[in-house]
Amino acid sequence: MPPARSIRRAVTNENDENGGSTRLTRAKAAALTVPEDGAAMVKKALGTKRSTTNISNASAAPGQRKRAALGDVSNVTKNEVVDSKEGKKALGGKAGLVSKAAASAGVQKISRTNSNRSILGAKDNNKRAASTELKRPASGSGVMGAAAKKRHTGSTGSQQSIKEEKADSENEPPRKKVVVTEVERVVETKKQIFEDELKQEEAEVKTAFEQGVVDLDAEDYDDPLMVAEYVGEIFEYLKVLEEATMPNPDYMDFQDNLEWHLRGVLVDWLIEVHTRFHLLPETMFLAINIIDRFLSARVVELEKLQLVGITAMFIASKYEEVLSPHVQNFKHVADDGFTEEEILKAERFVLAALNYDLSYPNPMNFLRRISKADNYDIQTRTLGKYLLEVSLVDHRFMAFHPSHIAAASMFLSRLILERGEWDATLAHYSGYTEDEIKPVFRLMVDYLHKPVQHEAFFKKYASKKFLKASILTRQWAKNNLQYKS
Repeated sequence: MPPARSIRRAVTNENDENGGSTRLTRAKAAALTVPEDGAAMVKKALGTKRSTTNISNASAAPGQRKRAALGDVSNVTKNEVVDSKEGKKALGGKAGLVSKAAASAGVQKISRTNSNRSILGAKDNNKRAASTELKRPASGSGVMGAAAKKRHTGSTGSQQSIKEEKADSENEPPRKKVVVTEVERVVETKKQIFEDELKQEEAEVKTAFEQGVVDLDAEDYDDPLMVAEYVGEIFEYLKVLEEATMPNPDYMDFQDNLEWHLRGVLVDWLIEVHTRFHLLPETMFLAINIIDRFLSARVVELEKLQLVGITAMFIASKYEEVLSPHVQNFKHVADDGFTEEEILKAERFVLAALNYDLSYPNPMNFLRRISKADNYDIQTRTLGKYLLEVSLVDHRFMAFHPSHIAAASMFLSRLILERGEWDATLAHYSGYTEDEIKPVFRLMVDYLHKPVQHEAFFKKYASKKFLKASILTRQWAKNNLQYKS
């Protein structure tokens, strides 16, 4: 049996780009194929290259470097050294290279005019021709005519005109200087007025502080979140908004189907809803303000009163809360008495009636401001919150501003807890003196003397979370009958 031949296969790596491979790929096939339309062009180009190569080889001496074709632009720009019989010379430019190549090869450059002019010369002539054409005066009123008018006939005339212009400019009154002086005068006047107003405000604050008022904002100047520089202006602006967002305290006279005790029942139920959803105190105050302002502007039937309350709470939660309850939650709380479409439609109607103005100065802001002057006492502020919400369920407080109610709440809570007198610092930061607080104070004591009318409101503040504020205040009111009158 003949010995088996060892078959050796050439190991080829298809990914090796440097190694030779006999495999025909698509890229190689595409490179080998020549389109039929371009066959003639390829042959023509090859023939031209062959002819120029022969000419250059014929003219060049043996042993010298082969010259590139005359049409090769890439070789024109290179500063190569060409050895000639006379010596070594550097190629200077494009025209020189073409002329020398033509002389050495004995062939002229074929052109339409069969001229021996260089390329640069032709370009210069074209520029001159274009410049002469541009300088020709035109008969019409175009750009060329305007350019022709700018010519000067002589140097003496131009110098004389320049001197006359200088003389006119020297004799001309300084208009710009007058304008600058006027602007500076106005700026200085306004600056002086601002400085006078600032000095007057500083004097008033200094006078107030000399009377025993402590500057509580000085410690907050390093905290940008407290905006201590603008806190005075902010609360002044909130007091301006109090007038714009005040409801009509007698709007029930125009409601044919509603009464004040029905409003109290609605507010007591909304306090229960507010507690169930764990909403912010600002949401409750804004919702009641929306209800009162809407009832001041529109007449509502008794069947739609609950819808107005639900819609007001829905709007206020969107305005104040980070995550407001869904409309389905409010629908469920109302025992499915209204559909989602009705609540959303009522929302648009209420906002249109209020002209989309929800910038209500919340009394909680004023309460926190006064609490700062009270050294942020937690018990005083908790009782103040309860007394502040008394103004929601009792319609008699509707005629007073939120800042006034907040000051009376803090005054009564300090009186119940025996925190001291209403000093100058508290009067300064609340904006109300003890005599100004007395009317609202009497209304609060009168409400505490009466039997419990709003169960949900009383139970909310009877818990330990709120320090049993409702029970404590009512006990104090019964033991101090002299404050009722």
